[in-house]
Amino acid sequence: MTPPKRWLPALSALSSLSAFLARSSMTFIACLLAGCSTWQPPTGDAVTALRTRAETTSKQGVTLRAAVLSRADSDRMFGIDIQGTGVQPVWIEVENASARSMILLRTGTDPDYFSPLEVAWSVHSWFDRKTNARMDEWFNRQGFHNPIPAGATRSGVVFTNPSRGTKLLNVDLLGDQTLIAFTLFLSVPDDATHPDFSRKLFAYPPAAVTDHADLGSLRAALERLPCCATDAAGQGVGEPLNGIVVGEVADFSAAMIRRNYRRNQQDFDNAQRVFGRIPDAVLRKQAQAGAPATWIRVWLAPISYQGRPVYLLQVGRPVGGRFAAANGTQGAALLHGDVDEARNLMVQDCMYSEGLEKLAFVRGPTPVPLAQEQATFSGAHYHTDGRRAVMFFVLRPLSLSDIDILDWEPIVEGDAHARE
Repeated sequence: MTPPKRWLPALSALSSLSAFLARSSMTFIACLLAGCSTWQPPTGDAVTALRTRAETTSKQGVTLRAAVLSRADSDRMFGIDIQGTGVQPVWIEVENASARSMILLRTGTDPDYFSPLEVAWSVHSWFDRKTNARMDEWFNRQGFHNPIPAGATRSGVVFTNPSRGTKLLNVDLLGDQTLIAFTLFLSVPDDATHPDFSRKLFAYPPAAVTDHADLGSLRAALERLPCCATDAAGQGVGEPLNGIVVGEVADFSAAMIRRNYRRNQQDFDNAQRVFGRIPDAVLRKQAQAGAPATWIRVWLAPISYQGRPVYLLQVGRPVGGRFAAANGTQGAALLHGDVDEARNLMVQDCMYSEGLEKLAFVRGPTPVPLAQEQATFSGAHYHTDGRRAVMFFVLRPLSLSDIDILDWEPIVEGDAHARE
């Protein structure tokens, strides 16, 4: 018997709760086997190794160092394996040589970050309150603590949701009338030798990239880019390419983290090929109860604008939208036909990300009316007004009123419906 659709949100939430309880039960059993009741605070030095391999960057008198903890690092720092809890600890050190006191904004790093006491609770023993209290105190001590006074250095752990292969770390430091934004790409040590997660971001040799010095020539080049992806053989028609980003990948990625997008590349994403490649990266917006929402597949294009790279995007949503998770993987993989809606929702996310400098629309895929939907090699069908969103990103922060709307192609929501 198929449950009514109105039950799906509750069923999705129940499924997520069941998964959490299952993880907690496994953690509890592991704790029993490992002897959580005999847990003691570690006495070794866990920080020196992290500082040695940390990525480092400096800006406006502030130096940032950061590294993702491996399982061995976690054991040295916390005295217990916390990787099974679904949390990825990141060590961060801020050296503040500026004249201002600074505060690290954890929600800028991960809108769904975990507190130290949440993580400690996940490895508690059920029968030893004294040990649990010691764990709470120790985990809380290892967390990152604000503020960072002028001339001081602070370090600690921020507990984030996991990323595989490479973690894009966004760190926002707030001072008096000042925001210093950092973006780092951190290797995930436990994935370093895994074939599915060790792939580097694609880069063209400089001679293969055509740079455009003005907006007019850039617009013409953008309209000549491929309309759609293909299958691996280059024969089957794939999903439409309906978005473009102009700017550094760090600026775009950091902006999207603020809108709850995370890097998440699935096997079915790799069926879509552009320039003969699988996606260079895939971002997914996490919705309520962990359901999938908008996805953004990204390919570096062989063009640039005033030295800034250009990325071609495939923006879509699964059939069923945020209810797709309740229907299994097949629904979560199949493209919803209204790709313009997915594109427009993503544009609005970009507007609120505080990183969007300019917005325009150009001609892209062939317009497809609702009454004559285009089939893809994966079995999906879509309709579109045939326009691509072009988004120029810079370092944050920018307000909505700062966005420059370029007068290129007009856009009307529902235009593909109107052409039936």
